[in-house]
Amino acid sequence: MKDVVVVSAVRSPVGRQKGYLREWMAPVLLGSVLDESMKRIDLDPGLVDDVVAGTVYQVGEQGFTLARMSVLASSLPDTVPGMSVNRQCGSSLSAIQIAAAMISSGVMEVIIAAGCELMSKYSIASDLMGTLSNGQPMGHPFGAFYTEKYGFPSQVISAQMIADQWGITKEECQDFAISSHRKADNATRQGYFKNEIMPMKGLDKEGKEITRDTDETMRPETVRETLEGLKVIAGTKWITAGLSSTITDGASAMILMSGEKAASLGLKPLARIVASAVVGSDPKLMLTGPIPATQRVLEKSGLAMKDIDIFEVNEAFAPIPLAWVKELKADIDRLNVNGGAMALGHPVGNSGCRLSVTAVHELIRRKGKYALVTLCTGGGMAPATIFERL
Repeated sequence: MKDVVVVSAVRSPVGRQKGYLREWMAPVLLGSVLDESMKRIDLDPGLVDDVVAGTVYQVGEQGFTLARMSVLASSLPDTVPGMSVNRQCGSSLSAIQIAAAMISSGVMEVIIAAGCELMSKYSIASDLMGTLSNGQPMGHPFGAFYTEKYGFPSQVISAQMIADQWGITKEECQDFAISSHRKADNATRQGYFKNEIMPMKGLDKEGKEITRDTDETMRPETVRETLEGLKVIAGTKWITAGLSSTITDGASAMILMSGEKAASLGLKPLARIVASAVVGSDPKLMLTGPIPATQRVLEKSGLAMKDIDIFEVNEAFAPIPLAWVKELKADIDRLNVNGGAMALGHPVGNSGCRLSVTAVHELIRRKGKYALVTLCTGGGMAPATIFERL
């Protein structure tokens, strides 16, 4: 099996819902990021064997295999195929894992793994809406086989159940949310994201064209009083939008190849993929998957929690990473060190790759060795991958 290395890692700024990325067409947004990933290392587009991209809501502009449409919207030759992946919120981390497996096994040499989601256009559950050609409702995947065992799925209710099970308080979650915004704002002001974000054009509130090279989502002014004033989400005791990830837009890309191929091209790798894992978890609790996924990927890698310099555990809701910390006895100071999805947003199909791009660049900035990335997903699953700085 061949070593798989990361030679380029880039992302768009994250745009808030109906924010400055709102008028981008999905294939063009992702195509622009694919081009930037190649431009940064002066890679011949003809060397790319495939594009594997995570997208959850595969409808409208994000349908018809967004990965392939993005190839056709980019400078890649039309001989390059594309494959869209949907593992809910873990989609683009799974895209990285699939690409790495194809390279490691020798099937392909150079793959761009990516993610994209324009939630301003295609928001939560947009793939469950609509009608059939005969005018009947399209229906949804949660039949009696599911609901009789697990009830109708609600991630926010699951988040409350997890808080209750792990003894996590509202105040702990509020403090964690405030910290997420402050860390993300500090990282932005200090320029920690500068090397990973490509400047992109968009529209301001008045519709005037602007260029941003920072995320649009942080609210560093957030305090306990602000969070206390928010409406509690129905079905929960105290979960509010302020303790949840934000609906956002964004795209990211990571170029993977074998270590041998990188050497032959004279490219210096940013990182190596050490190990990957994916698990299924309780569909009712739904969001606990990062706990067993972390345990499994550590076991596969031969590493321990103490060996990992930084953890990126997606902040779908505040209780999720806090339960992960309590169960695994993790050092919270190494968790989401530059803020997480409550501050930086969660464009669902993009998030796994975005977290990975951020983790790799942060390892380089702080001269760390290992980063672990994991995300909970709808349906009760979680992928996890460990990166090593080279």
